[in-house]
Amino acid sequence: MTDVEDYRQLKRLRDRLHEDLARWSEISGGRLLTMMAPNPMHGYTAKRIVRQLDAQLPPGLEAFENTDTEEEALGKLRMPDVFVVPSESMLQTDAIDPHEVSLVVEVVSRSNPDNDYIEKSIDYPAMGIPHYLIVDPRNGTCLHQFEIGTENGRPAYLGRIPYKYGDTIPVGDLQIDTTGLPLYDDGRQ
Repeated sequence: MTDVEDYRQLKRLRDRLHEDLARWSEISGGRLLTMMAPNPMHGYTAKRIVRQLDAQLPPGLEAFENTDTEEEALGKLRMPDVFVVPSESMLQTDAIDPHEVSLVVEVVSRSNPDNDYIEKSIDYPAMGIPHYLIVDPRNGTCLHQFEIGTENGRPAYLGRIPYKYGDTIPVGDLQIDTTGLPLYDDGRQ
C-alpha cells in the first residue's frame, strides 16, 4: 500500500470510530490519535479566544472551533481547538484545506501536552499554516510560532515567542489578550 492508501484506511477507521463511539481522533505519523473530549475549562478558553478574534477579523474571515483540517498527501488530519479561515471555506462537508487557515490555536490538555508542543509543532508548518499559538492553562504560558522555514530538512516554525497569561499577543494584525484566561486549578499540571 502507498502512504496515501494507508492514510485513507486510517481515515475510514477514524470516521467509523467517530460514528460508533463519538470519539475524536486525529491522524499523524501513520497513527490514529484518539482523544478525550475537552473539559469545560478547555472549551471556555477556546470560546474566549474565538470571541476576541471574531471582533477583530475583517469581513470574510472568521474564527471557528474543532473542525478537521486535512493534508492527505502528508497523511495528516488535525482538529484545531481554534482556527481562522475564510467563512466560505466552512460551507462544505469535507475537511478544511490547511492552506486556507491563517492561524491555529491549541489549548493544552493535561493528558497529552506533547501532542500540542511537539507533534502539532511539526504537523502545522508541514501543512502550511503560518501561525500557531499554544495556550497552556496548566501554567499560564503561551507560545506563538510563525515564519515557516526549514529545520533538519523539514518544514518548521523558525519564529517562536513565549508569553505568559496577562500578556496581549500580537498575531499579524490581530491581538489576543490572555488576561482572565483560566488556569487549571486542581494543582495538577
